[in-house]
Amino acid sequence: MKTMAVINQKGGVGKTTTAVNLGHALARTGRRVMVVDLDPQGHLSPCLGLFRALPQGVDRVLLGEDTLGEHAISTRELMELVPAGNGLGEVERLQGGTERGRLLRQAIDRQPPDVDYLIFDCPPSAGLLVMNALFAVDQALIPVAGDFLSLTGLARLMGTLGRVEALRQRPLERSIFLSRYVARRRLSREVREKILEHFPDHLMETFISEAAVLAECAGAGRTIFEYRARSRSAAEFEALAGELIFKGEHGYAQEASHVA
Repeated sequence: MKTMAVINQKGGVGKTTTAVNLGHALARTGRRVMVVDLDPQGHLSPCLGLFRALPQGVDRVLLGEDTLGEHAISTRELMELVPAGNGLGEVERLQGGTERGRLLRQAIDRQPPDVDYLIFDCPPSAGLLVMNALFAVDQALIPVAGDFLSLTGLARLMGTLGRVEALRQRPLERSIFLSRYVARRRLSREVREKILEHFPDHLMETFISEAAVLAECAGAGRTIFEYRARSRSAAEFEALAGELIFKGEHGYAQEASHVA
């Protein structure tokens, strides 16, 4: 099972959009996928068409002894969702030292989900929920928007990931990709060049372009493959899934091509 956290301390970079559409892209290749909403705002559920608030979910995994599988809801073929739950915000107020950051890891060890990919949609913060994700996963998947505020935040995040990696005492793979990218915009290209300069081993070939259709499909509770299957955005998420699968199976960079 491959575990990954979609993470960035900056909001508005497309974390939930990534979790939803990447998860469905992976499921469409025949992989079994579970997406977990670790953000108390609970946006993952409506993006998948569940507009009524679901009272329990991963909150009961972190605050009790429940397993992820007990709260998994089938949303698409080969794709399950674990919602946030009403009590998820309480996790940040838990007492108990560093062990509070290992609750999710312990839950997965107790009863690993029977899936190929386990994807956590993280809140835009550096709090306890994010620490739980980082202690639990193999890979941090980092969407970065094409602006310099995102670039500044990336440097800070990479430092945080390095410190967490030392504490967890096992490698944490880092994969950066450009989201909300506008190829014709000079600023976007400059941000990409800066990432290549400072983090060349971590930047993925695939990028996700800025597109109104991604916001539209989220509002409709559908993935991009259901809303606009022939769009450039759908092709880009297919490419992102393909690159992740290739790197996971072969351990080196794929010669991926961008969608024009």
